[in-house]
Amino acid sequence: MRLVVVGHGMVGSRFVEDLLAADHAGKYEVTVLGAEACEPYNRVLLSEVVAGAYDLAALTLPTPAHPRLTVRRGSAAVSLDREDRVVVDSDGLRHRYDQLVLATGAVARIPPLAGLGTDPRSLVPGVHALRTIDDAREIVAATCNATSAVVLGAGVLGLEVACGLARRGCEVTVVHPAPAMMERQLDGAASHALEGAMSRLGIAHRVGVGADGVRIERGRLRGVHLAGGEVLPADLLVVATGTVVDTSLASAAGLPTGRGVLVGADLASPADRRVFAIGDCAQPPEGGTGLVAQGWEQARRLAAALTAGTGEAVAGPPVPAVPTAVPTAVPTAGTSASGTDVVRLKAHGLDVVAMGVCGSARPDDPALRSLRLSDPGAGRHVEVVVSGDRLVGATCVGAGQVAADLVAAYTRRTPLPADPAHLLLPTLAPARSHTSAADPASLPDDATVCRCNGVSKGAITRAVRDGAQSLDEVARGTRATTGCGGCTDDVCALVDALAPHRVRSEPVKTV
Repeated sequence: MRLVVVGHGMVGSRFVEDLLAADHAGKYEVTVLGAEACEPYNRVLLSEVVAGAYDLAALTLPTPAHPRLTVRRGSAAVSLDREDRVVVDSDGLRHRYDQLVLATGAVARIPPLAGLGTDPRSLVPGVHALRTIDDAREIVAATCNATSAVVLGAGVLGLEVACGLARRGCEVTVVHPAPAMMERQLDGAASHALEGAMSRLGIAHRVGVGADGVRIERGRLRGVHLAGGEVLPADLLVVATGTVVDTSLASAAGLPTGRGVLVGADLASPADRRVFAIGDCAQPPEGGTGLVAQGWEQARRLAAALTAGTGEAVAGPPVPAVPTAVPTAVPTAGTSASGTDVVRLKAHGLDVVAMGVCGSARPDDPALRSLRLSDPGAGRHVEVVVSGDRLVGATCVGAGQVAADLVAAYTRRTPLPADPAHLLLPTLAPARSHTSAADPASLPDDATVCRCNGVSKGAITRAVRDGAQSLDEVARGTRATTGCGGCTDDVCALVDALAPHRVRSEPVKTV
């Protein structure tokens, strides 16, 4: 059976890997069309490349060498004929399919600013998005000569980039039009604490004011005009204002789309049961989180279904619907027990973790109880949201170990103390010497350590006992740490505890 996969990014490549591993009957001949000319790579860690914590080569994801797999790198899909069941690529080649999987992802959103343009492929010199490996390479090169940088957007990516640029010696100002930074995860009080932490890092910020244009002199960026009239000098501008789902191929072929390609619980298009969509480009009934863990779970389910010969996805753990009034990255009180909605800021010098019910657009539910401790002067803010005896949300700024404990309680869904205020008290205590609930060595074997890939402590333990002696070997055997990277320190600590006599793990690869 001929299967064509459009998209060779994090989700498309994972789907192909899962499918071929499960296709013991040799049912599928797979053709992959990838618009980028390189191997698939971990897009989540591009900001770490800007920060100098990872080399570009360290981001590469594995592509299986398989006799029934053909990967066409640098060949984008340009048209889809559903009646003839043919995909035409940018080289003019026609690829016939029996089943088609769309994993086209998303592209950087460029806001309509005077003098900027809206096409991320043709921005003026000095202006960059950060969506591809080429973008990261160009930003790193630009820092060699740039002295003043502006980052447009204070979401997760924008703040990570800002800290990375500051580490490379740039004077950085973050501009964000919303009243709170990371507003999907933080409310005003949490944002205020984060602003204080940024100031101590020497990163300036303009919150609640947007940009309305750029100043170009002799064909290069020289400044950014703010809505209030201020002009920020800048010879480097990084646009981190979100993404736009790539539905162009599906729409042109007559498939129903909304924010993404509409699919059912089986990930198939209701208009064509031979066409499936996964990852950022898909709009399933429960909504999209924008997190790679959801796309990887979809890839796993679809691969299992297709290799089982059903043509329909195997139902996984139910994911609650996201109300239309709430941004898709903000879960509600019925959040997934897997903890795949935990957001951790990978920014050197800023410690922010949020999960479950959080942010400025949280639901007004009388069944939810919120407790908080906020100290903006110290750059510290902790809030927990409780439903009954369970933690259903938390926001932590500048509270590292407390955040780790709350993540453990949230993902393991452990019963809380009779008085939830006890969850906040460790924030005020000095560094603790006792073993916390988040200590990897104290976790039960079924506890999830790598949430992106659903890797348990037991799986890591088995990998070490089977001979894995380094972080890279554990990652190859289990996929732990290959998602957002937020679990790297925990995996290193766990491997060190399991194999104390070996050479210690190195959590990052520096350039």
